Amino acid sequence: MSKLHETTYKELIKKIRKSGFEFDRQAKGSHEIWYNSEKRLRTTIPNHSKPISKGVLRAIINQIGITVEEYLGL
Repeated sequence: MSKLHETTYKELIKKIRKSGFEFDRQAKGSHEIWYNSEKRLRTTIPNHSKPISKGVLRAIINQIGITVEEYLGL
């Protein structure tokens, strides 16, 4: 299994866009809702100044319907 590490908001957004997600709307506070119209999936992305932890990143990867290996390959 590949090694997953903390990432920044900008790095995550680049990979989310490559997997077909687009910004949908601003959520409560500093969170954003991203939507993939082909897969009909939504995920919430935190837009904080600190890095996104491995646990939160793994949860986002599960929500967008890809594996960790696919995410790392984006």
